[in-house]
Amino acid sequence: MIVNQATLQQIFIGFKTVFQKAFQSTEPSYKKIATVIPSSTRSEEYKWLGKVPRMREWVGDRVIQNLAAYDYTIKNKDFELTIAVDKNDIEDDTIGIYNPLFQEMGHAAAMHPDELVFGLLAKGFEAKAYDGKNFFDTGHKEGKAPSQSNKGVHKLTPETYGAARASMMSFKDEHGKPLKIKPSLLVVPPQLEGMARRILLAETINNETNIYKGSAEIHVEPELSENPNAWYLLDTTKSIKPLIFQQRKKPVFVAKDNVKDDNVFFQKEFIYGIDSRDNAGFALWQLAFGSTGETEASGN
Repeated sequence: MIVNQATLQQIFIGFKTVFQKAFQSTEPSYKKIATVIPSSTRSEEYKWLGKVPRMREWVGDRVIQNLAAYDYTIKNKDFELTIAVDKNDIEDDTIGIYNPLFQEMGHAAAMHPDELVFGLLAKGFEAKAYDGKNFFDTGHKEGKAPSQSNKGVHKLTPETYGAARASMMSFKDEHGKPLKIKPSLLVVPPQLEGMARRILLAETINNETNIYKGSAEIHVEPELSENPNAWYLLDTTKSIKPLIFQQRKKPVFVAKDNVKDDNVFFQKEFIYGIDSRDNAGFALWQLAFGSTGETEASGN
């Protein structure tokens, strides 16, 4: 194959098409637990976190719901993935061997938000939320409400699942009124899939009617496999999800494929890659309960 700019343009279009098809056919899961927030600058401030709007009887003048006095900022980060194509493979017309790599590039780009969002969920026991506490903590404080906990330490069992569910449904807002939380998604690593299915799908448990059957959906997340005992119960029914995926720039397919580029002259390589700008952060701790799964529950 003659290597000139016309040929290289066609190769670029071909690789980009392979990338786009794989990107569009991959179905990530991050939108189940994260609100997608468009970003237009280096970072975004989320002063509204902690403020849960609530209707009130209109007596006298309107009461303006001001933003809570929290300073929670998510800074965008740069991400990239780059592949080099040997000039000899283009001259020998064997570039088809690279198609699987560009398919994987498309898959990786589509799954990138999953890595950020579920990776952050796993760090919730040690990473700060908008209130300065760890996202999963025993001492969250909102206005007039007493101190509240969305953190557990017990292994996943029907009993600990029920306790977490009851705890979440009892969360109160800054005025001390129930938030009406509806736990809807049980997120577990692959190691806990069996127990999760038993709790939410079995007709009976220990010869007794399973009262928790169908009370939530199950999501088994490979990204959480490094913490095999930790599990998470989330309310994903609201317009605001427990986490945030902040997107400044979607993945863009680019190339350094000019025959005069230094990478071609010195390394005889044509360079193709993608880059994006984004990040993940925590939204409302009230929509989540996490357990480290470190200890057995009493009575088990």
